[in-house]
Amino acid sequence: MSASEKSYKGVGLRTLFASFCKIGAFTIGGGYAMIPLMEKEIVDRHGWLDRETFMDVLSLSQAMPGIFAVNMASNIGYRLRGVVGSIAAVLGNILLPILIIIAWASCFRFLKGNPYLEAIFKGIRPAVVALIASPVFTMAMTANLRWRNAWIPVAAALLIWLLGVSPILIILCAGVGGYAYGKYLERKGETA
Repeated sequence: MSASEKSYKGVGLRTLFASFCKIGAFTIGGGYAMIPLMEKEIVDRHGWLDRETFMDVLSLSQAMPGIFAVNMASNIGYRLRGVVGSIAAVLGNILLPILIIIAWASCFRFLKGNPYLEAIFKGIRPAVVALIASPVFTMAMTANLRWRNAWIPVAAALLIWLLGVSPILIILCAGVGGYAYGKYLERKGETA
């Protein structure tokens, strides 16, 4: 039985809240930088979800409107403990960041222009880029992205970045292309 099929009524709400508190507290750079921390906590440390289910939740959370980190916490909490789990995970995920932002905002006037603080944030930037890049490679491996089809996300990124093509248009074209390719393989008697 996979982790996604197990019953998680035994997952304590305090444990769920504390895990998402930890994730929220150490996330610098936004929701996408949080993915490696969340994967380590949810999949590796607790085993609440298997990697494939985690990637499914990740995809669903990206497609939903709203804040990505909150969508992830809500979806995982709901899978583990229903509505109360969703509330516990979301509250855990946003509590410390909100408190940190309030503290930062109250001190901003005094810290603005501080060369040491600016140097610290310049040093954090490469780490944030690495944290955001890490789930890209994990998702690529989970999605069976190979060299023969790796050109697709590269082409999509270049179309958006260089030519200013709307991501919505690219998503629609990818969906139609994927559907057509699936039908083509069906006719040939293969599986994707």
